[in-house]
Formats: sequence, C-alpha cells, structure tokens
Amino acid sequence: MAIDFSAKFIPVRIACLTVSDTRTAADDRSGDTLAALLTEAGHELAGRTICRDDVPAIVAQLNAWIDDASVDCIITTGGTGVTGRDVTPEALAQVWDKEIPGFGELFRWLSFASIGTSTIQSRATAGVARGTYIFALPGSTGAVRDAWNGILVTQLDSRHRPCNFVELMPRLTER
Repeated sequence: MAIDFSAKFIPVRIACLTVSDTRTAADDRSGDTLAALLTEAGHELAGRTICRDDVPAIVAQLNAWIDDASVDCIITTGGTGVTGRDVTPEALAQVWDKEIPGFGELFRWLSFASIGTSTIQSRATAGVARGTYIFALPGSTGAVRDAWNGILVTQLDSRHRPCNFVELMPRLTER
C-alpha cells in the first residue's frame, strides 16, 4: 500500500456539506478543516454549504450536487450521531444506489485510537449515488482529520496502490 509517484495525480472535485442547526460560515470549524485538507492534497473544492438537520433539505442539496457534472464527490460533516436530530445517514440512504459499508467500519476502527469506545456513537457512512461518491463524517474536527488522514487522502488519490476510488469513477454508472 503506497503512493506510486510515477503515476499521474488526478484532482477530484469535492463538494463539502456541513449538516448543523447551529453552525454558520463564521464558526464551521469542521467544514474549514475539511476544505483545507482536501485543497492541500491537490483536490478542488467544488462547492461548500451548510444545511440544517432536515432530511428533505439534505436530500435536496445532495441531489443538486449529484446532478452537477462538476462534482465528483461529496463529503458531509455532522448529523451522524444517534440523537433525534442526527439524520444525515437517513438522507444519504434516500439518494445512494450503493452503500460502501467498509467506510463506516474502517472509520470507527481508526477513530477508536482517538476516542476509544465513544466511536460506537458514530454512524459515519458512505455510498455512491448516480456516479458520485458520498462520504458522511461526524461533525468534529478530530473526526474529519481521522477520516481524511486515515482513509480519504489515499482512497481519493489516483496514485494509491493497489487500488483507489478515483480509478473506479469512470465505471460507477455502468450497468
């Protein structure tokens, strides 16, 4: 498992969605962290917004980006807990064609090193919707860093071997 620096890097166009009833652009630290990490890695910030914890509102924003040819991937932060207002996984389930169960499993395994058994409260998840990857992360900056540094930085790097999500992008809509 390594980066093949002889291969060409392909930037991914990533939209970031913060799901929160209380955050604003002025205090969206997890969104700021995610935007900084992905641009530092050479990817393009294709869009960024904040959406309240409301399934129809989240679904509408996801669908807008899924239908936008300039967005390859969506990463959400927030709304993955177990309280009544945490509805991001339910919204994703309404739009995706395929779930990627291993993402949530790997995230919780990595997160265990940072927060111990509290990781069980996370419903981080991922899927593919009409050719667009969607990754749902918890809303803390630590969770964003764990997910990016432990999974996404390599899986969204076209040079990662033995395989990566980027090389599959042209085939995501095949039947």
